[in-house]
Amino acid sequence: MSSPIVAGLMAFGMSGRVFHAPFLSTSENFRLKAVVERNQKKAHEYYPEIISYDAIDELLNDDEIELIVINTPNYTHYDLAKQALNAGKHVLLEKPAAATTAEVKELFDLARSVNKHLLVYQNRRWDSGFLSVKEVIESGRLGNLVEVHFRFDRYRPAIGPKTFKESKDMAANGISYDLGPHLIDNAIALFGRPVGWHKTTGSYREGSQVDDYINLHLKYPNQVNVYLTAGLLIAEHLPAFVVHGTLGSFVKTRTDVQEDQLNTGMMPVDAAYGVEPEGSEGKLVTFDENGEKVAEWVPSKKGDYKNLFKAVYHTIREGALFPVTEEHIAWQIEILEA
Repeated sequence: MSSPIVAGLMAFGMSGRVFHAPFLSTSENFRLKAVVERNQKKAHEYYPEIISYDAIDELLNDDEIELIVINTPNYTHYDLAKQALNAGKHVLLEKPAAATTAEVKELFDLARSVNKHLLVYQNRRWDSGFLSVKEVIESGRLGNLVEVHFRFDRYRPAIGPKTFKESKDMAANGISYDLGPHLIDNAIALFGRPVGWHKTTGSYREGSQVDDYINLHLKYPNQVNVYLTAGLLIAEHLPAFVVHGTLGSFVKTRTDVQEDQLNTGMMPVDAAYGVEPEGSEGKLVTFDENGEKVAEWVPSKKGDYKNLFKAVYHTIREGALFPVTEEHIAWQIEILEA
């Protein structure tokens, strides 16, 4: 067995504490060595042996660290990824990878030139809801697809405290670059590159400088229509996954539990991790041989972000193709940038 990948985090805010450190610290494939904490030093409370650096340069100059997780504000992703790659590190980069397709191309070209891997963290491919929808679609029970809806509904009328998401002066801002990458990546993971698209954005919250609503209509071959929606002023949440086909429909709420579990301290090795509670099943509606409508409840798949980190390991150590490919990210940012 290959040696564990020695990893470092660029930040230990909510993202580092919830989405990265629990996986890097509990997997035999990784060793979480260090983190950057410029102000408050909290990582030791969770990981007593961790090194807490005061600055990014200290992390990048640690020769033992092979993988840098860039989990900093959106507008910093492009510059920090370049720094990490030039320092000879593999990079796991949170979404959005960059603000423009030109920046994305530059980053992947740089990674190739220094013989390192640039891997983009699109964790929602391993959400229970998405995995459930994927299984139903691939089963063929819906027939030829007609209409697909994925959405993130939130009601947050106040301007958020994270300036990088709310300021028009910072790159990759607004809901388009916050939730848009998740939705677009889900569509691309299932259907590939659309043959065309139409995008509508809006800004509705009082005092908002950025978009807080986005709707995308992605057009695919065989008349498949995919609609992606995210908004911050949706008080009554709709089902997050709705798929209509020639043989039936599937409807599923967004009830993935991983973020909540991790935020309350559950580790990903816990047996209950990623398992949705009863009552979260998706509804599959088809018709029997007599033309009678038949409804059944489909148990949710287990969500598991561990599989993302397993893919990171296999790519770096064994040269396997990372599921979120360079083309996937280029297509995503092209749509966001348009």
